[in-house]
Parts: sequence; structure tokens; C-alpha cells
Amino acid sequence: MSTPSPNSGNWDDLTIRVMSSAAMILVGAVGVVLGGVWFQMMVVFVSAVMIWELWTMIRPEEPTKGMLLAALVASVMSGQLAYTSQWGFLLFLVVPVIGVTQLRSEFKTFFIFALGIQIAGWGLVHFRAEFGFIWILWLMLVVIVTDIFGYFAGKSLGGPKFWPKISPKKTWSGTVAGWVGAGIMGFVFTLFTDAGLIIILISMLLSFAGQMGDIAESALKRRMGVKDSSTLIPGHGGLFDRFDALLAAALFMLLVAVVFNVPGVAF
Repeated sequence: MSTPSPNSGNWDDLTIRVMSSAAMILVGAVGVVLGGVWFQMMVVFVSAVMIWELWTMIRPEEPTKGMLLAALVASVMSGQLAYTSQWGFLLFLVVPVIGVTQLRSEFKTFFIFALGIQIAGWGLVHFRAEFGFIWILWLMLVVIVTDIFGYFAGKSLGGPKFWPKISPKKTWSGTVAGWVGAGIMGFVFTLFTDAGLIIILISMLLSFAGQMGDIAESALKRRMGVKDSSTLIPGHGGLFDRFDALLAAALFMLLVAVVFNVPGVAF
């Protein structure tokens, strides 16, 4: 979810991006609203596909192995979500370890990203189950608003690049605009929740975490020499390209939930 500058191209991609986004938002909204097993299945599917995309970026000549790992992820995550236990998190090591044994290079890259994807997916499901629709909606809206504000500010204002060596399209104007948008979204949620004004700061930090997720995935793609994680979504690339920020945001919220006691937003 990179933030383009005005010099990175025109607005020709906007229509197809909006159409693809609308379809994803519709499907995602249904899953979030229904919750329960429906949201679990959606998260498990998306996580499995992202593992496949991760594998094919590293080993594009062996896509079948990626499919097998994706199927294993779906099995492990489904079992872990249904039967959470004290030692259940060890199951999330299964796919990273197996993947490492099949790779001749980029062992650490696969291990870290594969583990992160699964834990983030688990976090999203439990965040929805523990705190309900309102707070998973907040988390997702912060990520979405960050992307929207960043996209249009980056296109309109341009300016210095945020991290040109890794994400040459992301600008400081778009990055800061994302924080502002997230802060506004946090303020909106203070009007009808009991989280207090601290949610504004957490929203902005969540926005930054999401942006770092985007940066991390951009670095991965640059390292692997690919433009997108896959071509599954017109105008967006793959699911990994679309949900990289959400994954990082989920990991950040897991950290917040463990370390801090924020009313309404803590495990």
C-alpha cells in the first residue's frame, strides 16, 4: 500500500484500484460483521494465500511447494483458532520451519514473514472475538484511512521521499497525512466509546505500524526483484500487497494489548 508521488504517474490506475478496493471491502465487511467462523475462514484463507505469495516471491520456479505450505497454514490456523491451548503457538512454527528446510536461500526471510503472517491472522480473529465489531472496525478503518489520506496527499503534494531506497513512491507528505487521517479516525471513536483521548495517539501509532508493514513488504519485493507479490487483485497486485499494513497493525495491537491497559482495547 505504497503512497505515490505526483511524479510517479498519472491517475489512470485510480478507477481499477477503486473497483478492486470496493470488492475487497464488501467481502471483508461481510466477514467482519458476521464474525465467528465466517471471519475465521476469511482470515485463514487470506493468510494461506499470503504464505503462497511469500513462497513464490522467493522460489517462483517451485509454486507447487508454496501451495502445499499454504494448505498446511490453513490447516494449522484452523486448528489453532478452534482449539487454543497454552502451547498452541508452537504450531505456528511448523510452516516456517518446513519452508526453511525447502529453501536454498532466504531462510530467515521466509521464517520471519511466515511466522508474522500467522500470528497477525490469529490476532485479528481473537481481536474480533474478544472485543466485537466496533474495535475490529476501528483497527481496519485506521489502516484504510491511512492508505487513502496517504495516497491522495502523496499524489497531490509530492515532496521528499520517505525511504527512497526501499519504497521510492512513498513521500513524507503522504506518510504524515496518513497519521493525521488516523488521528481523526481515533477522535471519531472517542465520541461513542470509552477508550478516551488516548485512542487518538494509539490510532496514529497504529497508522505508523501499518506504514512500516508496507515498508517491510516493499523491502521484501525489492530484495526478491518483483513488482508485486502476485497478480491476483487488479490494480493492487496480491493479497500480501493489500494487507501488509493490516498485518503489521495487528501485530502492533497484540503488543499494545500485552504491555498496556487501555480501556476497551486490551486483551
